[in-house]
Amino acid sequence: MTNGFVLGKFMPPHAGHVHLCETARRLVDRLTILVCWLPDDPVPGPLRLQWMKELFPDCRVIGHDAVVPQAPEDSPDFWPIWRGIVQAAHPEPIDMVFAGEEYGLRLAQELGAAFTPVAPRLFPEVSGTVVRADPWAQWELIPPAVRPHYAQTICLHGPESTGKSTLSAPLAAHFATLWVPEYGRAHCELYGTDLDDAGLVTIARTQSAMTQAALPWCNKRLVVDTDALTTAAWSLMILGRVPEGVYDGFTKADLYLLTDIDIPWHQDGGRYYPDPADRQRFMDACVQVLEDAGADWVKLSGENDARLATAISAVERLEV
Repeated sequence: MTNGFVLGKFMPPHAGHVHLCETARRLVDRLTILVCWLPDDPVPGPLRLQWMKELFPDCRVIGHDAVVPQAPEDSPDFWPIWRGIVQAAHPEPIDMVFAGEEYGLRLAQELGAAFTPVAPRLFPEVSGTVVRADPWAQWELIPPAVRPHYAQTICLHGPESTGKSTLSAPLAAHFATLWVPEYGRAHCELYGTDLDDAGLVTIARTQSAMTQAALPWCNKRLVVDTDALTTAAWSLMILGRVPEGVYDGFTKADLYLLTDIDIPWHQDGGRYYPDPADRQRFMDACVQVLEDAGADWVKLSGENDARLATAISAVERLEV
């Protein structure tokens, strides 16, 4: 059996890292990837370890978080220290070391292994530093597993019959990205509109899951037609409280676009609250859950064109 070894920070993983590890795993029977980090790294080490495990599920991916010298000039014992770290992570003999940088040759010599330099100039424009400085400029070179960390989520939020679904598609189209439909509508069409705790929790959790599953495929931004905060507002209207479990798996969006009740209410077969007083109460509930969550939000009022223009402007103002 041929054992291969790759060492790196992968901060974050990018196309160059993926090419390196994909090349290595094709040349050995078993590849070990050691992901190293320090406590103050700009991208948390456990997150990078999770990404690398997701990217390379058939490899042995190990984390190392001890504070140790990072370069030979940091300590006269640099190479003995790192030789010990590698041998602890990989007690079996290592046959091949893979790297895109010169340190790989010395590391291989220390481990008694052969060194294979892997196309360091295949992606010369990308590095962890470059990605961290401007991830959206390097979007095509960021693996889908990593993109959710740098993507922005924009959620349409508001009472029923206020144009959330109507706005989602054109807003997503403007930014050349995807939009996640409202799961609650599909749920109620299938199971009816008599919602209890279990139904509301199912709607919220499924919406959160759909959003998380879509993030790796979005183009820098993801538009979402409602999320768990919207379900929480529905819960306040229907039950007078928010059931336990509504926020399971939920991640707050970067921006909420609150659709106003200044347009006519229309029945589509699944709506509850035509009375103006109930619509205002629903609007108040939507604002309440946003404020309780400390969310960043903008109200959309007027006709559809005005709402879309306000939404686009608000999204463009978000800091990357």
